Amino acid sequence: MHDEKLIKEIKRKALEIRKWVIESVYRAGSGHPGGSLSVADILACLYFHEMRHNPKDPKWPDRDRLVLSKGHAAPALYAALALAGYFPVEELKNLRKIGHFLQGHPCMKKVPGVDMSTGSLGHGLSVAVGMALAGKLDKKDYRVFAILGDGEVQEGQIWEAANAASHYKLDNLIAILDRNKLQIDGPTEEIMHLEPLAWRWQAFGWDVIEIDGHDIEEILGTFHEIKLNEKPTIIIANTIKGKGVSFMEGTLSFHGKPPSEEQYIRAMSELEQVERELND
Repeated sequence: MHDEKLIKEIKRKALEIRKWVIESVYRAGSGHPGGSLSVADILACLYFHEMRHNPKDPKWPDRDRLVLSKGHAAPALYAALALAGYFPVEELKNLRKIGHFLQGHPCMKKVPGVDMSTGSLGHGLSVAVGMALAGKLDKKDYRVFAILGDGEVQEGQIWEAANAASHYKLDNLIAILDRNKLQIDGPTEEIMHLEPLAWRWQAFGWDVIEIDGHDIEEILGTFHEIKLNEKPTIIIANTIKGKGVSFMEGTLSFHGKPPSEEQYIRAMSELEQVERELND
């Protein structure tokens, strides 16, 4: 059980991430708001409580690593990094702009705090397996977190990586599946069915935990429960695409489309109302 003060503070951080997602994508005139909003609560829990990291030393060898395999959710990752102190938050206004370093997908060579360049779906888990295996070989105690999209796990490479992770007993690897049930072409179960999803990961030798990916207390409690038992862990986080903005929730249209000016104003108004309620 986590104290109410911590829960409230992480809720505030998640809300700030959502506001910056809308702000940055609107200003850029392009980007992926839907999947960025669905993963905001998870990123807030990771960067503001769970992960061991140091914004003053982004390459600290003993830090926990994060691979955003669903790299199109970069606006949410950038917001979390900026709010954590890796670079000035004002830079978020320059998303996807020429002459600035926040590209449409994460770039480890340009953005402080980004551990892996991603965007080509299906590759991130393989990289995370390599990082986790390196940690074992080097006798380090850092953990590796990999955030996957659910459409992404239709990729064959994901399952090769899943097999390797259990083969090498990588209990320092934690995958988080953003299960918002929508991908760019439609519902995941219509494009290429994934269910029974938990059973599939168990069959590949993983510990599987299913949670509400928007319940801060449940997310934090789940991280606390993960065991070092020579098995990698996957957290299937049931989420809502576009979470936090009423007209974006559960819709395909905002997978990769910025809001119009009218939609931007409405979205920010909704998020600011939530902010007022949190501060009461």
